[in-house]
Amino acid sequence: MEEHSSFIMYLISVNSIGFILMYIDKRKAMKKQYRIPERTFWALAILGSALGTYIGMKLFRHKTKHRSFMIGMPILFIVNIVCCIYIFFFMS
Repeated sequence: MEEHSSFIMYLISVNSIGFILMYIDKRKAMKKQYRIPERTFWALAILGSALGTYIGMKLFRHKTKHRSFMIGMPILFIVNIVCCIYIFFFMS
């Protein structure tokens, strides 16, 4: 059971990071500063932060014109869910 709580803490952390980075990138875009590379958001989403990144996109209205983000993040969220189900039920 302890490994489940560690995994849940990981998911909370990685989703928080994706959400916060979306906020930071939006602010940088508004100030015309150096931006966070898109590959950073994709890498985090693959590692489990698709939900946090997608919520950040919607809340901060950032990268919502990018079709790849609007389609890709929900798809990666579904992949994240499938992976979580596998980890919780088949690896424990």
